[in-house]
Amino acid sequence: MRLSVRSLGVWATAFLLAVGLSGCGYNDFQKLDEQSQSAWAEVLNQYQRRADLIPNIVATVKGEANFEQETLTRVIEARSKATSIQMTPEMLNNPAAMQQFQAAQGEISSALSRLMVVVEQYPNLKANQGFSDLRVQLEGTENRITVARNRYIEAIQAYNVLARSFPTNLTAMVFGYQPKANFQVQNEAAISSPPTVDFNKQ
Repeated sequence: MRLSVRSLGVWATAFLLAVGLSGCGYNDFQKLDEQSQSAWAEVLNQYQRRADLIPNIVATVKGEANFEQETLTRVIEARSKATSIQMTPEMLNNPAAMQQFQAAQGEISSALSRLMVVVEQYPNLKANQGFSDLRVQLEGTENRITVARNRYIEAIQAYNVLARSFPTNLTAMVFGYQPKANFQVQNEAAISSPPTVDFNKQ
């Protein structure tokens, strides 16, 4: 079957376009954008895992007589605030939304840290097997949050370097690939700090 001159022209144009897009970083943008969204989904999964542990932790602590109510209230309110913020992949380009999300997660970390310090004053809670199991799950989740967040930061850095470097920045302008918001350095320490717990204290 013979190809017409017009068909050959179409195939040639398609080939040149494919080569051009590949050379200008278009395919790299596609790959890194997918990687960053996948990494972000894992961050959200781990934050949700932590949020899901909190009701059980609070319920267990409530069983201890005269437990400090203000501490529990802070944990409950921080969880409520954080879970009310829905960070979609589209919002990853919004620094203000990212900052709000970070602040809310930081409040949970702070409230849980305070809770664990107060628990040290209650020997019955420290000896409670159910609470001990929840505590171990919480510590593991905090570690997974750190790992997931670091992977996201790496994915975003790779994407943003591509979006800002020449000549791929021209591709970013043409196709609307904006740099993505990252975790702010000033908030990173507060968010990444796991609850401070010393279970060997008597």
